[in-house]
Amino acid sequence: MTSIPQAGEPTGVPGATRVGVRPENGRQRIVKALWISVWLVYLSAPVTDLVSGGHGTTARLLGGLGLAAFIAWYLLLVFRTARQSDTARVLFSVTVLAAQAAVLSLTLGREWLVLFVYVAIASGAALPGEVSRWTVPGATALLTATALAVPGGKAYLAGLLIPALMGGFAMVGIRAMIRTTIELREARATVAQLAANEERLRMARDLHDLLGHSLSLITLKSELAGRMLPGRPEEAARQVADIEQVSRQALVDVREAVSGYRRPTLPGELAGARTALTAAGILADLPADWAGELPEETESALAWALREAVTNVVRHSGAKRCAITLTTHQTLAGPVAELTVTDDGRAGPCAPGNGLTGLTERLTAVGGTLTAAPAPRSGFRLQARVPLGSGS
Repeated sequence: MTSIPQAGEPTGVPGATRVGVRPENGRQRIVKALWISVWLVYLSAPVTDLVSGGHGTTARLLGGLGLAAFIAWYLLLVFRTARQSDTARVLFSVTVLAAQAAVLSLTLGREWLVLFVYVAIASGAALPGEVSRWTVPGATALLTATALAVPGGKAYLAGLLIPALMGGFAMVGIRAMIRTTIELREARATVAQLAANEERLRMARDLHDLLGHSLSLITLKSELAGRMLPGRPEEAARQVADIEQVSRQALVDVREAVSGYRRPTLPGELAGARTALTAAGILADLPADWAGELPEETESALAWALREAVTNVVRHSGAKRCAITLTTHQTLAGPVAELTVTDDGRAGPCAPGNGLTGLTERLTAVGGTLTAAPAPRSGFRLQARVPLGSGS
């Protein structure tokens, strides 16, 4: 049986074997082989019968070869626990093992009936549960029939029936436990992979939103400073100072985003929007001051929406005016917070890129919706709506 180890989990601890994991080195194989082989001690009865049972030389030779073949077949079945696709082949092997036990018991005597216990255990260990639930009782029934046919076998039957049934069904339970352990280990590995993918998506989304806004503002101010030189060096110096400030803030934001602590606020994004729109020569119509109380997750989602919308206006719209409204009102579905960003620029077809896709994911996570489409008369309008209380 094999499994998918979880990332970072040790896989080669010397001498340590784990449930549901195939041995990975020679030492682990030896440990498993010894653990399986220790139960062969109960074959002392057939061995003693070979040595002092009064059999002839030919019978001893054939009996010894038969016992060796039985043990090898048994160990092969138990040590190499079969895969689901090998059911037919394993069932054939168990049948051969049962035939060996029957032939040896009928020809050499009642001491060999113990072999049927190993047949039951092998079928429980190597066959799927839906098959072994029938083969274990079948091996026990064959044990009973053989014991009744062997002289003196009835006296041995009572001491072998319970070990055969309990040993066989115990191995059925162990096999089910191993399968469950494998599935749990695979599920843990899958969850870890999904968590890693989600974290990578979060970082990509945050970096896109952070750097897109900051780099757009730096580009605009750099162009503005270039136009001011050489005629207005003092104003150009102020623009360069602003560029330095924006760059430093972008560096802080990126560090916070990578650390997982970045949570933008509406007042901060409104101030940043005013700066970016003014630098781009766009008349900004913004709320004078926002002091509303919103759940933390709701405010964060709307702040990201505001940043993405303003970045798109500055980059792509060619607008002369941009209006931003931020309201809370009651709807039939309950209270909502709504952000609307409208510009009077070009209203081309809206092809969702990384920014709008990431923004939609953010809003969906707090139960919100995003609408981005050309405005009724001219320009473009982005509207983000989040139910109040969804992020609390």
